Amino acid sequence: MTDDEATVTAADIARIAGVGRAAVSNWRRRYADFPEPVGGTASSPTFSLKEIEEWLRLQGKVQALPLRERAWQQIRAATDDLRLGEAVAEAAELLCGKGTPRLVPQQAVELLKEYREQSGEEAVRFLLDRYAEVHSRRLAETPPEVAEFMARLAGPGVRTVLDPACGLGILLSAMKGVEHAYGQEIEEALARIAKIRLDLTGIPGEVRAGDSLRDDAWPDLLVDAVVCHPPFNERNWGYDELVHSPRWEYGLPPKTESELAWVQHALSHLVPGGLALLLLPAVVAARRSGRRIRSNLLRRGALQAVIGLSAKTVGGTGLPVHIWILRKPADDGPPPSRVLMAEAEPGTFDEVIEVWREFQADREREIDRPGLCRTVPVIELVDDAVDVTPGRYVGAQEVSASDFPAIRERLLRGLKRTIELIPEAVPGGGRTMPLVTVSELERIGALEMVQAGRFEIDGTGQPVITDQDLLSGSRPRGQTSPEGRIRLRPGDVVVAVRGGELAARVIRESGLLLGPRLTLLRPDPAHLDADFLAGFLQATAAVAGTPSGIGRFDPRRSQVPRLPLEEQRRYGEAFRRIAEFGDQLREIEQAAHRALVSIALGFVTGTLTPPPGRGSA
Repeated sequence: MTDDEATVTAADIARIAGVGRAAVSNWRRRYADFPEPVGGTASSPTFSLKEIEEWLRLQGKVQALPLRERAWQQIRAATDDLRLGEAVAEAAELLCGKGTPRLVPQQAVELLKEYREQSGEEAVRFLLDRYAEVHSRRLAETPPEVAEFMARLAGPGVRTVLDPACGLGILLSAMKGVEHAYGQEIEEALARIAKIRLDLTGIPGEVRAGDSLRDDAWPDLLVDAVVCHPPFNERNWGYDELVHSPRWEYGLPPKTESELAWVQHALSHLVPGGLALLLLPAVVAARRSGRRIRSNLLRRGALQAVIGLSAKTVGGTGLPVHIWILRKPADDGPPPSRVLMAEAEPGTFDEVIEVWREFQADREREIDRPGLCRTVPVIELVDDAVDVTPGRYVGAQEVSASDFPAIRERLLRGLKRTIELIPEAVPGGGRTMPLVTVSELERIGALEMVQAGRFEIDGTGQPVITDQDLLSGSRPRGQTSPEGRIRLRPGDVVVAVRGGELAARVIRESGLLLGPRLTLLRPDPAHLDADFLAGFLQATAAVAGTPSGIGRFDPRRSQVPRLPLEEQRRYGEAFRRIAEFGDQLREIEQAAHRALVSIALGFVTGTLTPPPGRGSA
């Protein structure tokens, strides 16, 4: 297919121009010279890529179609969405010097090769990441920070690893330093993509296509570790065909418990003493139908730890998830009498890993760090429910009665500052302010916009801000290599959208890198106030309506008032104080809870008493 023949959809045009699909529909209505459809249907027309590119340039919407976008549109137009994975896998393999063109047009191959000459392996990563974006609703991706966390939990001594549901290969590629990786994926195109990702990471390995539960590609393989993010709530996993499988050592998984089939499949591939780490929906820890298998896993010492993650940590499903860590029983003594329960978020990943290492060294050790983790006796878990939800066992952060004076003093200081930070406002009369879109501000040069693609945070290099940091209001704790990454400056505005929430933060410090899937807005301070911009973006999202509406929130299409700079600064200062007020309220809430626990404990134990006076005779 040549440039003259390549076609694009309205969604493709929106991506090329950096706008929403509604803007493209609006252009079709407003501009008589907008190119006519050349194919498709009335509800989903296609347009000539060449004509669209020319029109966008003439209208000043884009300066030129980037080389990689031209190649991508050639690949996208070469086949339908059902076979797009095959085309992407083929193109990536060709860039790596493998295979021959079948689906991918030769012109697209030449464009990609030219792009690779300019950017090296980034060309291959671009293809993989763009495919993941196009099919983000269908593909259950493991967030890179969670994949790295699971790899670190597996430990540095892993030589061989298997992922029986490897998807795009994100979990396998996090297992750096292994001697060999094995993967299986039901879709052949995804298996090929996973292999390419392994090659890019430099991990020797092999990925085969097929259904791991029904047709195991590695039936006799035993490895040091299994990592897996299996399909959630899968009903058609092979229950009827697999009733007599020898893998069900801990019990036949109920038809509604596909996750427990994956758990036992993982255990069957481990050497004695090997570890399996599976990312599972939280409901698996407490479903009544799975209690017998959970009980057997606990009694025989196979289930060693359950780590809870919030729904925000793993986007896409909207569900809270757990990491189950299992160990293949070995002849090294009686099964442990305790299980590690923990609640984790990116800011506490390092601490949880440290505790896990302590527990591995002594699996009978009693550990209790309120708010973070606790080792729970197995006898306490194997009751009628056999509920292994960490939140039931990880208590609040420990506070003693002797802490009360210091906590009270900090609380008083905090309350005083909270009063000082309470925002002020006066009636505004309900005036309607003229609005301007962020896209228009970008066009006139009032700001620059950059959207970070998907990439892995490798844990080395410089601090990187993530969507989790923005949404939780915490300080960035992750690190990644700065090569090819966007460096943030004080005054930049970073926007994150995840799980039905939006956060916009003004960067105050130097030395941060822009994290994956984030949007950077860099306002020109001579024309646009950063706090004004961030405040109205977040406020606009807050009144946008449903979480699904926020999930589709596009910064380019959002609107902010068109105001003189001095007026912007007035609003910006107010929004900055609102943000500080919110941060202070979160700190006060934590301090107040600690104060309540501390004083109540003191009264109960007698180490504290009420002051004399009120109520005394």
